[in-house]
Amino acid sequence: MTEAYFYMANPRITVLGVQPGHPPFRIVEIDGQVVGKAKTVTDVLDAAAMAGITVHDLDDPDAVRWVGGDQFTWQQVPGRAEER
Repeated sequence: MTEAYFYMANPRITVLGVQPGHPPFRIVEIDGQVVGKAKTVTDVLDAAAMAGITVHDLDDPDAVRWVGGDQFTWQQVPGRAEER
């Protein structure tokens, strides 16, 4: 019998889906606490740095959890349901 191994990343940084605004923004959480909003990926890195977190790879699921799109998603996609 083969045992399945499931790994679930638990990153300290979570970037939530795009919110309406001028310009649109994404809410950033660190350790489960809202720390601000990001209009660009640089804002996410700044928030991490202010919390003492160095991010080497934005695609690493152990570093950052992207909800509702990846690091390149900064505009709302019509018809896309927001997930949490």
